Amino acid sequence: MKLQWLGEYRELVEATICFANKYSSVHNKEFMGDKVKFSFSEIQVVEYLLEKEEDKLKMAEVAKHLGISASMFTKQVNKLVKKGILQKYHRKDNKKDIVIQVTPLGKNVYQEYTDQIAKKTFGEMFEIGKELTKEELEIFTRMIRSLDSKISWKGKEPVILIPVEES
Repeated sequence: MKLQWLGEYRELVEATICFANKYSSVHNKEFMGDKVKFSFSEIQVVEYLLEKEEDKLKMAEVAKHLGISASMFTKQVNKLVKKGILQKYHRKDNKKDIVIQVTPLGKNVYQEYTDQIAKKTFGEMFEIGKELTKEELEIFTRMIRSLDSKISWKGKEPVILIPVEES
């Protein structure tokens, strides 16, 4: 049976779902790095912090941007602190808010990632992307962000099914 609702987007939806499934199976596995092992999700934290280094962002702000729950993000940050990749700070005027920064070791780990893995992982995608106009790339990005906004469970309880026992 062909699913009519997919229409002309069938291949795109299938490719997106396939990528999401593969990514979800590895994003928290620590398999990258020579000096320090790290995962895709950990490197994403480091990457975002490096991009926003001057902003001195609070943990809650980073978690929100990355789409990670505060409790899960705290666990991830604590793990990265133990590895020496991140350092926690308090603001002088507010000891409650915790700011996280990438350490020199974290910067080295990120450089190792970009040298060895990022180009291999994203290189082909970027080459294909050269065929898109700036407007097409913006539209594609909006499509993915639209999908992303619908997947969050925040504020909703997942439906849990319990088998009905026959009497």
